[in-house]
Amino acid sequence: MSTPKIGIVLGSIRKGRTGESVAQWVLDQAKQRGDADYELVDLADYDVPLLTSETVPGAANRQYDDAHVTRWGQKIDELDGFVFVTPEYNHGVPGAFKNAFDSIGPEWGDKALGLVGYGADGGVRAVEQWRVIAANLHLYAVRGQVSLSLFTDFGEAGVAPLDRRPDELATVLDQVVALTGKLRG
Repeated sequence: MSTPKIGIVLGSIRKGRTGESVAQWVLDQAKQRGDADYELVDLADYDVPLLTSETVPGAANRQYDDAHVTRWGQKIDELDGFVFVTPEYNHGVPGAFKNAFDSIGPEWGDKALGLVGYGADGGVRAVEQWRVIAANLHLYAVRGQVSLSLFTDFGEAGVAPLDRRPDELATVLDQVVALTGKLRG
């Protein structure tokens, strides 16, 4: 079986976003492992428009009305599993990320998901919401998670994780890779 391809999805599109340093930290840690091909997928690079299509994405058979959505779907489809790097906005998931998730359908199915949240309370509410949202499209969230607090895990240059965070991330990545193997085989 080929090496799994895991997408680290940066789910914020805001200018000056904190998530860039978080996603880069996740990618740097992941690339040291050698157990999968890890790739940063930056939602901001895809310009996914608001979902307005009459056709429900799950019924579109990967034939979407917008070229940006098609390109986004193709990228998600080529990956075997994911780590979502998600901020928490107003006690929930970021709207642009949720819209992009909803804009496609079968591309998510039967794949593993790890979650790295960040925010004032570590992004825990967004992470828990993603668990429920993802399950609807047969995307399986692993038990481990990383919750980065804006008050303790960041410095002036971006993410500066507490000493225990790399081990927490390693657990998430171990679980994503293991579940990806089971789902693929």
